[in-house]
Amino acid sequence: MPTTASGKAEQAGDSASLELVARAGLIAYGVVHLLIGWLAVQIAWSASDSKSADTSGALKTLADQPFGKVLLWLVAVGLVALALWQASEVIWGYRNREGAKRVRKQVTSGARAIIYAALGVSAASVALGSGSSSSQSQQQATSGVLAWPAGRVIVVVAGLIIIGVGVAQVVKGVKKSFIEEIDTSTMSPVARKGVAQLGQVGYVAKGVALGLVGGLLSYATLTFDRQKQGLDGAMQTILAQPFGRYLLTAAALGFVAFGVFAILQSRYRRM
Repeated sequence: MPTTASGKAEQAGDSASLELVARAGLIAYGVVHLLIGWLAVQIAWSASDSKSADTSGALKTLADQPFGKVLLWLVAVGLVALALWQASEVIWGYRNREGAKRVRKQVTSGARAIIYAALGVSAASVALGSGSSSSQSQQQATSGVLAWPAGRVIVVVAGLIIIGVGVAQVVKGVKKSFIEEIDTSTMSPVARKGVAQLGQVGYVAKGVALGLVGGLLSYATLTFDRQKQGLDGAMQTILAQPFGRYLLTAAALGFVAFGVFAILQSRYRRM
């Protein structure tokens, strides 16, 4: 029986080459979070406010290193491969799930595909020297949407959705449900415990950060305070609180934990 176009596409989605590049993409994803954590520490303990702790700030930091642009292109390719992998999961994945459970997993993979693709495009833009900070991009996009009919409502709803994603990340961390995505059969008990703790801290910290970003986006929309948008605005808001340096340092360590966890996933993630 001849192989159908659908069958060929499914084989492409499950190909070893795509898996290999996607695993490299997880390393790239982890590196981005490590850089965000490092920049957050710089903001917390430096008098200079010129540093940006958003994603583009992290990518620009990478671009400034020796062979930085080459590394950025590798990051971009890896992240796009991650996006393609998640897109293939939307179409062909989760065959062992049924009904609403499969749909929920497919929707999650679709959201991840969009995030990975956006990060990959951002990395490519910075490598080409045309990248702006993600906070600036968010402000421009938000300003455009606000001009639409019911634009303010749309942006506030988007902020609430981001808060929902943040809450889901916190729940995932607290419940350690991310363990289902990792093959722990070859790990020692100590390694399993370490990976679980890294993932737990990383998911909770990232979820809190996303919740803060979503809350600030909604607040900025209602008060027209554009300086409080984006991850960088969230970091500055944390810094402005009592003991802000220590709170921001804790958030930075959470991003570092998530970055290390993502890098470990490149070896143990089920694909």
